[in-house]
Amino acid sequence: MTTFTDRPNTALLVIDVQNGVVTGAPRRDEVVANISDLIAKARAAGAPVVWIQHSDDDELVEGSESWEYVPELVREPGEPLVAKQYGDSFEETELEKVLAERGVGRLVVAGAQTDACIRSTLHGAIVRGYDALLVGDAHTTEDLTAYGAPAPEQVIAHTNLYWKYQTAPGRQGGTADTAEVSFETPAGP
Repeated sequence: MTTFTDRPNTALLVIDVQNGVVTGAPRRDEVVANISDLIAKARAAGAPVVWIQHSDDDELVEGSESWEYVPELVREPGEPLVAKQYGDSFEETELEKVLAERGVGRLVVAGAQTDACIRSTLHGAIVRGYDALLVGDAHTTEDLTAYGAPAPEQVIAHTNLYWKYQTAPGRQGGTADTAEVSFETPAGP
């Protein structure tokens, strides 16, 4: 359904699965394993795998150990790496160009953090014309209950629930688990 009539392809966005982002996150190992499975599925289908990497001047300083991707996930040569400094992976990045060059109109989104960069990127995608599928068992977030936020499990469950029904004219959101995700081009209307 994407509004991009000339972009039939699907890409996997692997967002911020960096040491300093997912250390201590609930279900960290399960989420990373699910993302690894998604990467394998995307590669097998010939779908682009696009890596997103956040940096800042405090906790995710470029080149630091906390800034590095977790060792379980390895980017292959030729897979694009998009550097970002804002929650929305499209803001002041090359992401739109990377996707356009690959004819991508549908995104499969996984990574961290649920209530920050995942949500921001999902909303950024749908307002820019993309279909955006959230992989419900392949994202996580840190515990911010000390600051008044709900428990991480509630944040994840709520995000999965509301994104499941997200739509916009000519665009579709949605939530699926790793086992249900396909990188094949969806059939037309």
